[in-house]
Amino acid sequence: GLKQAAPISDIRNLGLMGAIDLEPDPAGPGVRGMAVFERAFELGLVVRTSGDTIALSPPLPITSAQLDTLFDLLGEALQGID
Repeated sequence: GLKQAAPISDIRNLGLMGAIDLEPDPAGPGVRGMAVFERAFELGLVVRTSGDTIALSPPLPITSAQLDTLFDLLGEALQGID
């Protein structure tokens, strides 16, 4: 799962909206959040960040296959974030 991919402190959702809280990096606040944002963007996935929180709000008419792709790409973006 996603929790094994990176230093994640919490994952929460309400319907399709979700948030992933990353543990703070000793280098400073928002460092991990920005790293995930940049890696996701390079992979073709747009996420929002607020400090070290990754926010997800996919469109309502999203398909199961598209959700699978979203989480595959997000897992890839989280890999190697330490």
